[in-house]
Amino acid sequence: MVSTGSADGRKLAGRKAVVIGGTGGIGSAMSLALAEAGAHVFVTGGRSLPRLESLLERIRGIGGSADGELLAIDTPADVSSAAELAANADILVVAYGPFLQKPLAETEADDWGRMALLDLALPGSCVSSALPGMVSRGYGRIVLFGGTGTDLPRAVETNCAYAAAKAGLSTLVKSVAASFGPKNVAALLICPGFTDTEYLSPDEKRELEARMPGGRLINTGEIAGIGVEFVTQERAVVNGASLSVDCGKKY
Repeated sequence: MVSTGSADGRKLAGRKAVVIGGTGGIGSAMSLALAEAGAHVFVTGGRSLPRLESLLERIRGIGGSADGELLAIDTPADVSSAAELAANADILVVAYGPFLQKPLAETEADDWGRMALLDLALPGSCVSSALPGMVSRGYGRIVLFGGTGTDLPRAVETNCAYAAAKAGLSTLVKSVAASFGPKNVAALLICPGFTDTEYLSPDEKRELEARMPGGRLINTGEIAGIGVEFVTQERAVVNGASLSVDCGKKY
C-alpha cells in the first residue's frame, strides 16, 4: 500500500487527487488544500489556460505537486473524458456543476437535460470510474458538492432542475458508503451556503450576504478545510453523509 504520510507531516503524501473543475471558486481552494496536505493534484480547468497555469504555479509555489489540463464539460462525450481522468484517483473531487435559475413552468427539456448531465451524471460517472481502482488499492476518498439547501429534498421556486439534480447526489454518496465502506472507500457530499467566489458581482455578494446568518458569505478556504479534513481521516467514520456548510441558514 502507498504511504499516506511523510516525515514533514503531510498526511496525503503518495496520494493522487483528481479535481474536476479545480481552477476556480471552491475547486481552486480544494486543489490548493489537497496539495498543501501532500497529495499530487491533477486539475481540470474549463477553457482558460492562463487560469489553469496560474493555479499550478500557486501550488508549486507552496511546495506542492500538480499538473492538469483544460476540459470544457458540456456534452456526454466530455463527461466520459472526465470519468476517464478519474479512473486513477485515490482522491476524487468534483467541483464543477453549473447553476440554473428559472421558474419551474418555464424550464425546458434542454434545461432539464443539461442539469441532469452536468450536476448528476458527471459526478456519478466520475465516481463509477474511480471506484474499481480505489477498491483495488484499499483506499479511496470522494468529495462532491451539492447546492445550497440540497442536502434534503426541498421545495424551491426558481431553480428546481438544478436542485433536483444536486439532491440526487445524496443517494450517490450513501450508495458508495454502503457498498464500498468496508473497502476503505468513503464519500462525502458538502452542500455549501452562499460562498464568496470570483464568479459573484459586488451586487450579488451584497444581496447574498443579507440572506446569510451573521451577514457574511462563506470563504472557499473554510469549505476546502472541511473537505481535506474528511479526506485525511485514516478511518472514514464520516461516510455517506450530506453535510450542510451554511452557518445554520434557515430554509
